[in-house]
Amino acid sequence: MTALPGETPGTGGTDTPQDAVSPPDEAGAQEPTADADPASDGAGAAEVVDPASTEAAEPDAGAEAEAANTEGATEAEGASSDAEGAGTDSDTEGAGTDAASAAPELSEAQAELAAQRELRERIEQRKAAKAAPIAAGAGLSGTAADLLAAVRAVESGEKTGSAFFASPAPAQAPRRTAPAAAQPPRTPAPQAAPAPQSASPEALDAVRSVLVEGGAPEALARPTVGALGEQAGELLRTDPWQLLAVPGVRPEQADGFARALLGADCGPDDGRRTAALVGWVLERAALQGHTALDAEAVRAALAERAVSDPDAAVLEAVEEGVALLFQEGGGEEPEETEADAEETDEGGLAPDADAPGEPVRILLGLDRYALAEESLADGLARLVNTCEKAADWAEAAAAAPSPSAAELIRTTAAAGLVAHSGGEAARAEPAALIAAARGLGLRAFGAAHSEDGRRRLSAATGDPDTAVTLAGLLSGAQGPGRDEDGALALDLLVVLDAPQLDVEGAAVLVEALADGARLVLSGDPGVLGSAGAGRVFADVLAARTCPQVVSRTPDPGPIGELVSGIGIGELNQVDAPGKEVVIVPVRDAGEAVHRTVQLVADSVPRAFSIPADETQVITVGHGGAAGTRVLNEALKQRLNPGPGRFGGFDPGDRVVHVPAPGRAVPGVVRSADAEGLHLDCGGVPVVVPQERVESSVRHGWALSAHQAAGMRWPAAVVVLPGDAAQGLSRPWVYTAFGRGERHLSVVHGVDQALPHAVAQVPAQERTTRLRPLLEALPTPDAAS
Repeated sequence: MTALPGETPGTGGTDTPQDAVSPPDEAGAQEPTADADPASDGAGAAEVVDPASTEAAEPDAGAEAEAANTEGATEAEGASSDAEGAGTDSDTEGAGTDAASAAPELSEAQAELAAQRELRERIEQRKAAKAAPIAAGAGLSGTAADLLAAVRAVESGEKTGSAFFASPAPAQAPRRTAPAAAQPPRTPAPQAAPAPQSASPEALDAVRSVLVEGGAPEALARPTVGALGEQAGELLRTDPWQLLAVPGVRPEQADGFARALLGADCGPDDGRRTAALVGWVLERAALQGHTALDAEAVRAALAERAVSDPDAAVLEAVEEGVALLFQEGGGEEPEETEADAEETDEGGLAPDADAPGEPVRILLGLDRYALAEESLADGLARLVNTCEKAADWAEAAAAAPSPSAAELIRTTAAAGLVAHSGGEAARAEPAALIAAARGLGLRAFGAAHSEDGRRRLSAATGDPDTAVTLAGLLSGAQGPGRDEDGALALDLLVVLDAPQLDVEGAAVLVEALADGARLVLSGDPGVLGSAGAGRVFADVLAARTCPQVVSRTPDPGPIGELVSGIGIGELNQVDAPGKEVVIVPVRDAGEAVHRTVQLVADSVPRAFSIPADETQVITVGHGGAAGTRVLNEALKQRLNPGPGRFGGFDPGDRVVHVPAPGRAVPGVVRSADAEGLHLDCGGVPVVVPQERVESSVRHGWALSAHQAAGMRWPAAVVVLPGDAAQGLSRPWVYTAFGRGERHLSVVHGVDQALPHAVAQVPAQERTTRLRPLLEALPTPDAAS
């Protein structure tokens, strides 16, 4: 058994993850691939395949988030090459079957009476809960609620951080329900890229000893301590399958490690193994964008891993707190009338007791995503219910530059939460809203996904102080800072590129907004989803818990016309008299690489006066004969040849920096010294420590579509080699083709796979709980 540290970030073969769970009806399906890789960018598949090798994974259509999610993490290179399907037949009974069978037997009438009494109690509890004011986090319980209360206590100043470890400090004033006066904006000095918390030498030595004893590489010591903490060595000795918590380690590798340590005491049904496998399956699903997973898919994955009783394994994992169990569907409990209650009390069944109801779906999820989704749902309801509804912005709306902008201003005046959707040209409408709100004396800001998006928003508003990146806003490096209660010191926040919001980031953002603040989520529903777990923008739109404004501003020019058609499933031929759109047919991957380099280095600069450093190459995946790795190597040799003396990089190299999972920041190498690699990321100097260069920096002349989402360049070259056909989907094509402002070249080698993907391969669904949570909350301003 070997478990080796992985490649540099983004070395995936397609924009699709390879490790996940397949529904039972896809048993044993071996999928065609295009050199898949553990750091591939795929989030978004609802039906996913069981762990496949790094060289044999299906490039799920339009799903790319795993690379952005796992860039910068240590990956295992020694994964096996078998493309397994998770299709072993498994018991389809609900997760609570065993628990229910242990209860004393009741007669049918007694059971029905007990169920009806319980139903009435739940109805009364729900009525009482709905009548009460909505408070953020009210839907949580147990440890999750305690954690949220502790965070808020520290944030509000009621308690200090030390109060939870030592004697409590004197209580301060509670958090107010409205934002206080803004503090002067801070302009922090450039900081080094964040580095993970250093592990103690003792902890590293202890882990190395266990790893060597179990036959695993010593190089896994540091990521193991990072994943399991300072007690990792002791934990691995008692539970070797905890090694699965280390990014890139696969079950077969953890099994070999456990056999070396435990010997005859190691078996496939060991409770430690099955619990770790449940957590691993859910973590892999999260990399594809799911915040929860159908229990049947989890059981199928366990059966595929030689677990003899998947149902018992799932129940044990729930009891051990590895996963949480959720019930979805079944509909709302009916409002019971007095007559119904009397009939039931007399021993009869309820009138519709035998009527078929909505199927009940059992989901399993990790507590971190459950906490995030419930906190986010409660926070959004809090914003909806606490803002001023009678604000008069009529004069500002009348002065708006377009009818859609006027509608957005009027809607925002009367709502605490607004969803705004539209294409690239529609970004002018949030900019007009921010300008109008500032004209009314409000503290209004816009947050974009990337530095490029921030610059474009600044240009649209005409005021650089109004635009921030989301990461900069939350860290305090940009924007208004916090008020004395710890909330963001603003009255209106417009979040652009909202589809890129994952559930954990959105929960943190909403929790940072004070009561009474307004939030506008603005974005294009057609683009690829977030790198992290969740589908926040899509769930908000689907739940219809707030007013929605759909822009009527079309994207201009031939590129806008082409992309608009793709959004509705049509790949149309457009008139491009100025060569705004060019199709370059190729026969194979080698020719695709050659023509791509030719376009970037010669053709586009000569025809459009766009320099090579303003042209972005976008391809389906990281591996393969025309993936980002091969393209970046060819482009470097042509545009900035050098020995790579700074950890594989030279001054002038275009790179992408991954400061945190899910964030890909383009930059340029400037120099290197003892401090690390010096980058210029959109005008912001960044220093990446030497030990972080290999894991968080890679060449960036060519990116995947998911890495490019939320950004635009004067020219884009989209490369579609023949082996990329399986990785195409409508959202992928829509996102990639929309990255060029003035020119789009398509290096086309997939024949009819391109129109097929646009017409018949929509976005893959993600399994989340946010939509039903939002639908269950009382929101008076919900759209009809």
